[in-house]
Amino acid sequence: MTDNTHRGILTELPNGLKVATHSMPQAKSLFVGIWVNAGARDEQDNEAGIAHMLEHMAFKGTKSRTARDIAIEVEDVGGFMNAHTGKEETAYHMHLLPEHLDMGIDILTDILINPTMPEDEIERERGVIIQEIGQSFDDPRDFVHELFIRAAYGEHTLGRSILGSVDNVKAFSRDDLKGFMNRHYGSGQMLVIASGAVEHDDFVRRIGAKLGCLQNARNVDRITPKWQGGRCIDARDLEQMHIMVGLPAFGAHDDRHYAMDVLSILLGGGLSSRLFQEVREKRGLCYHIGSVVESYSDTGQLLIIAGTSAEQANEMLEVTASEIADLVDGVSSDETERAKTKVRAISVMARESVEVCGKYLANQILMFGEPLDEEDVLNKYAAVQLADIKAVAADLINGGPPAIAAIGPEADIMSRISGAPSISARMRRCRCCRAGRG
Repeated sequence: MTDNTHRGILTELPNGLKVATHSMPQAKSLFVGIWVNAGARDEQDNEAGIAHMLEHMAFKGTKSRTARDIAIEVEDVGGFMNAHTGKEETAYHMHLLPEHLDMGIDILTDILINPTMPEDEIERERGVIIQEIGQSFDDPRDFVHELFIRAAYGEHTLGRSILGSVDNVKAFSRDDLKGFMNRHYGSGQMLVIASGAVEHDDFVRRIGAKLGCLQNARNVDRITPKWQGGRCIDARDLEQMHIMVGLPAFGAHDDRHYAMDVLSILLGGGLSSRLFQEVREKRGLCYHIGSVVESYSDTGQLLIIAGTSAEQANEMLEVTASEIADLVDGVSSDETERAKTKVRAISVMARESVEVCGKYLANQILMFGEPLDEEDVLNKYAAVQLADIKAVAADLINGGPPAIAAIGPEADIMSRISGAPSISARMRRCRCCRAGRG
């Protein structure tokens, strides 16, 4: 067991199951969930979308409960139940009052060790997921990310949609779902967490009584992706161009990610950020623009997300490229300190939410094998220096060609900069000129 004033507490049961808690004595509610170290990137080629469909099926009935029974039991006590599928994890969780902890544990463990997956529910859920795929395609703000990951990672599993394809969803059988579950849903691949009004030893005891006999499954064997870069354009009759530009970065285990997070904040993290001020406020080239970091266990990307008109798309991309290039030589110490202050504030304020703390705890343990010391993490952000920002900016620019995705009117988009490789070249040219080398 590990313990620290500023971190969660982790216990590993004899069967390899990890149980962790983040005690928040002031909280009036409780967040509890089960995380599985398997997601969309762990699917075989003919399984694309199966992790997500399995997540949908979890609440569709057990040996002792129907889907309706589960929903009524949770909502009768005012609880909220949900699940999500990511690239590297699948999670099932509840937000409820502390007095209903036993009920929450009973349902969560029941759906994972006693699922029945009735054929009629499978057929119904196929239709639901097919509608979800259609809804994603219809929402350009959502679908542009699907285009982006395809441009970024190509045929690698990270380049595929979490939702899968309509053909795959239509073909999945009950045996397929059970096969994926048997391969990945084992004690050594699962983590049970609770955050809020919870006492660790008591929670461990309750989980051990339910899952202490669960068997292990195979460990995930992941292939590190190779960044592709390039562009993927979907011409549609829309009012706006929805654009996403990304640069290859590094995984969560790389200590440079602290500087990259700070860089992302000063570049596009809020109304005072460089991109918002230069692209929207000064030039009026878009309605919204921002940046975000996406990190996986072995890779990641810095993303720029924007909405603009087809006529202004080229100029917006050119200004964005210049702003990214300027990070190498044009960032001030004051600007860096303001971004670090914002990173700290975001982190500290997030601790007030039992759900955010629970999800953060789960992600830490799945990624690093243990809870991280919160003060240590904040100190690492505080230690980021101007030179670190410049070095990471140079690494991003020189790491490979950008990936670009866009959905909107068929127009002369990106012709003046001729796609992703030229944006990267423009960044390097801008950087050399600013340094007096061009």
